[in-house]
Amino acid sequence: MWFLILSELSAFGILILVFAVTQALNTELFHASRLALDSSIGLALTLALLSSGLLAALAVAQVRQARTGRAALLLLAAVLSAGVYVVLKVSEFSHLAGLGFGLEHNTFFTLYWLLTGFHFLHVLLGIFILGWMAERCRRRAYSATNCSALESGVLYWHMVDLVWVLLFPLVYVLN
Repeated sequence: MWFLILSELSAFGILILVFAVTQALNTELFHASRLALDSSIGLALTLALLSSGLLAALAVAQVRQARTGRAALLLLAAVLSAGVYVVLKVSEFSHLAGLGFGLEHNTFFTLYWLLTGFHFLHVLLGIFILGWMAERCRRRAYSATNCSALESGVLYWHMVDLVWVLLFPLVYVLN
């Protein structure tokens, strides 16, 4: 899992670096384009993902205390919180596409779609993993001494959180 996380962080790191350098070279374009984004949506997306990450971490703690039923409920709550992210992001994607700010609109939106779209795919995979782990908790497949698979899945989810914590200010806030 650590190899996967490091490789994914490397890919995101390259994309983030490209975004930052391109922004430094095109400050006016990026500033004007960023005005089409709603930073309050970005903040809501951040809160949804961080809440989901907290719930997933609490689920691991519950498994370590032999409370797999509670862990399953916490993981389902994490899925629901991540679902809020998905709904908000799809709404934002639809809104921007409807305004004509597609992948080829300008450099800012090309990088916006690549970065946030790539992240969105990771969120979808993470939701699947969280749901799968919730079902395994419900079936009592994990225990205090056998929860490394659960920990690995939650580590992946925290990687998704970490990337978003970097993307939010870069894409929505920093000029």
